[in-house]
Amino acid sequence: MRVLVIEDDEELADAIAAGLRQARMAVDVALDGPAGLGRALVNDYDVIVLDRDLPGLHGDRLCERIVASECRSRVLMLTAAASTAQLVDGLSLGADDYLGKPFEFDELVARIGALARRSQPPVPPVLSHGDLVVDTATRRALRGGQPLDLAPKEFGVLELLVASGGRCVSAEELLARVWDETANPFTHAVKITISRLRAKLGEPQLIETVARAGYRIA
Repeated sequence: MRVLVIEDDEELADAIAAGLRQARMAVDVALDGPAGLGRALVNDYDVIVLDRDLPGLHGDRLCERIVASECRSRVLMLTAAASTAQLVDGLSLGADDYLGKPFEFDELVARIGALARRSQPPVPPVLSHGDLVVDTATRRALRGGQPLDLAPKEFGVLELLVASGGRCVSAEELLARVWDETANPFTHAVKITISRLRAKLGEPQLIETVARAGYRIA
């Protein structure tokens, strides 16, 4: 799951990003409206966490631009004062959800997860393939009833492969969906992560390499 946080309070933005990364999400951060718009229109985000009061381009106008672009990203708007009138205003601009500050971080994670599931074609909250179970809500995976100790990127790759239902997923798509914008497009990170994931999944092997195309669940 890839998330963009647009928040002008750098300390808060960094705290949100750090917490979401611990929740196994890939996170980019923008500190003003124009930077946020640039990232939102270029990258493929599942959810955009958008502060309403932004410098350079107000969050309301930014939300309108994102919606008008017809990108698939879901928008969760943040505000310091969440009155009923503001809630109605935010949703009327095209935001998918609204959360007032201060907020409980667990609630933010839960709402982002719910929005992310809506940004994709309908996928069950619990995915399975043979004896493999991937719980997208709790971000946990089991094989043969035994929990798998997966790093965030390993879980993200596994989730995307299982959700793809046997479709071949390219390394480029995995990099774009699971990593953030700091990832080097020429890195071997995907190949290394697949190797580690295969070792943790054990036998029989579930991930198949498709020559010059990518990877899929066998």
